[in-house]
Amino acid sequence: MNNWKVFVIGAAAVFAVILMCVFGIQGSQNKAINLEESIHTAQSDIKVQEKRRVDLVYNLADCVKQYDKHEAETLTAIVEGRGSTGDIENVTMAITAVSEAYPELKSNENYKQLMTELATTENLMAQYRENYNRQVGTYNSYVKGFPSRVLLDWCGYERQDYQRLDYNAPVDAPQNLFGE
Repeated sequence: MNNWKVFVIGAAAVFAVILMCVFGIQGSQNKAINLEESIHTAQSDIKVQEKRRVDLVYNLADCVKQYDKHEAETLTAIVEGRGSTGDIENVTMAITAVSEAYPELKSNENYKQLMTELATTENLMAQYRENYNRQVGTYNSYVKGFPSRVLLDWCGYERQDYQRLDYNAPVDAPQNLFGE
């Protein structure tokens, strides 16, 4: 009768150890999966910002070019409309010229907005790249640490390399954005 109790206690202990190993391995796998997903999310965030950058640059550059064209046409029309009275010599004509209701020209504001948006986008890209590298670092630290390294090696998890994400962007800064 004593042998039976010892056998049951021994079997329960072996079952408990096996169960702890299964939960330990599964817990390590779950954490590795979460860390991998964080890496994929960080990489996706970078792609979203890349798309924003491309859309923004072309749309804002086109807007600024169109507004510049409008301002040039407006100024040309004003100069041509003044015709021969462009020779302002007396004070009355000068005051009249200054107080004329010229259209408000604001292309410099468009340029400022374009530069602000570009700077913001580049700063966001830098932040998302930094986040990506931080996620890879966290994952690698976990996968290389003991005892998770032993358990995750059995499951096929490997350390990830820091990737230099290639965005197919030109090496040089864009030139002549507003040229025709």
